[in-house]
Amino acid sequence: MKTAITSVILSGFLGCLGMASTISMVPIFEPLSLHGTDVDDAISDIGETLQASVMSRPMALTGAFPEVLVDAIRTPHLVPTNNPNYKVQETNLLVLCNIGISGEIQDNVLQVKLNVADLAIPQDVDLTSRQILKLAILALRKTLDEYHRGQTQPLDVEIGIDGADEAKASLRDLGTKFVITEEAGTN
Repeated sequence: MKTAITSVILSGFLGCLGMASTISMVPIFEPLSLHGTDVDDAISDIGETLQASVMSRPMALTGAFPEVLVDAIRTPHLVPTNNPNYKVQETNLLVLCNIGISGEIQDNVLQVKLNVADLAIPQDVDLTSRQILKLAILALRKTLDEYHRGQTQPLDVEIGIDGADEAKASLRDLGTKFVITEEAGTN
């Protein structure tokens, strides 16, 4: 009898833990390739016209915020279409080019790492490594801006470029710091 009661209590406790997860619907901005389309996008934030864009899509996420937002920027993205000639199976540049992204709060600063160790740009993607990383940083800023609306405390962000061997050493200078504030967006 004691075992049955313990089992019921334990099941109830574990059930409550399962329901304790909060699922939030949030916009995630991603650096997207426009290859396979007939358009270029003028991206004023990085000062170039490219066959790429930073666009948002809604995602239902759970986990530690804002870290989970950073991870979500690098999710596979098959664009729905009504044109049978559009056969592109992946548009997220981080996925296409094997660039990792991760975030972790350390000392009240969101530390973001862009890992370029396995970076490889497919032939049909007409972009440079620098352009892709700039787009990824722009996607991160826009995602964090949206998340931070209504927050009262600023969010310090530091971005580092990991895995930059000798051939990719010049990419390290894209590391940056910025502050997300509720009033002013990004500074």
